[in-house]
Amino acid sequence: MLLFLAMGVLALVCGALTFILAGDQIAEITRSLTRDYRLSQREDELNAAIGTDSTPIRFDVVDGVGIQGIATSLAQQGFINDRELFIDYALSEGLSSRLLSGVFFLNRTMSIVDLAAALTSNDYRSIPYTLAPGQRIEEIAEIMDNVPRLGFTGDAFMAVVGRGAQVSPTFAEYVGLPPGASLEGFLLPRTYQLAPDFTPVMVRDVMLDAFVEATSGEIANQAAEAGYSLFEVVTLASIVQREALFDSERPLIAGVYLNRLERADPDTDEAPPLNLDADPTVQYPLGSSGDWWPQITVADYQGVDSEYNTYRREGLPPGPIANPSLASIQAVIAPEDTDFFYFRADCRDDGLHDFALNYQEHLANGC
Repeated sequence: MLLFLAMGVLALVCGALTFILAGDQIAEITRSLTRDYRLSQREDELNAAIGTDSTPIRFDVVDGVGIQGIATSLAQQGFINDRELFIDYALSEGLSSRLLSGVFFLNRTMSIVDLAAALTSNDYRSIPYTLAPGQRIEEIAEIMDNVPRLGFTGDAFMAVVGRGAQVSPTFAEYVGLPPGASLEGFLLPRTYQLAPDFTPVMVRDVMLDAFVEATSGEIANQAAEAGYSLFEVVTLASIVQREALFDSERPLIAGVYLNRLERADPDTDEAPPLNLDADPTVQYPLGSSGDWWPQITVADYQGVDSEYNTYRREGLPPGPIANPSLASIQAVIAPEDTDFFYFRADCRDDGLHDFALNYQEHLANGC
């Protein structure tokens, strides 16, 4: 009797569970059919773009945010008018579990169908590109040739940043760029998020905008107060960048170079300011593909006939020799107050330098 009673209870429980599960399935099928019907009535809206501007716009998807959060962000940033329509479409197409996280570049010519496809594809995800401090523009272009997702060549990039390239008059006036000069020095080192369909001009302008944003204000004001253009500041900063391995030494090296530019050698008070005698300015004209910063010899100091060679030329070279970090630019703007006129790599092989008040001390610091 007890056995039959237990079996009856078990049957009731199983029946109830079957009814509940079946009920959930029925409810889901009903929701799906209702959703599909709504979508069938709004096909035109699904395939319509919100605007005509094809400019790539950054769109961030935080890991784990979910379809609801993505739809809300799309609406807030003006990519869609109806978040519920986007959600319905993504659920109907089974895309909710395939939406990726990361940085995307979207535009307002994209429909809901396009946006959903883009957010499940790597084709619209950003391309992280790191511009390292101390690289020259030819190096940058060469590296770009090895970034397959960029849709242009290094030569195409050189055409918009090299000598004679068309530059915004506003930017040229801001930095004091001489006519026909390249943009060497003004591509601010940092990691950029680039869109796969960016043109060379777009990439250049992103980098120039970063430079303006970083230097407008205190840096630009301090340069003006010191009587220097940003072009002159960046020219010296590019040399400091190539000389110093550590940020801690940059203000002191900048101070030495400014002493040499502005004051006479302490051993001969009547002498004019010293040449900069900067090794990177000798390397710069010698650099070529595969070895942009070659080793130089003592003979090269006078043997390299170039307007960039500061062993032969007084004052600053005609322009920057590399793209300096913000730390190097700040070092020139706020150099260490020092009496040193010389420095050289120390003999400890630690990447640091020994500094000297005069040429005799400088010789004594040799290895």
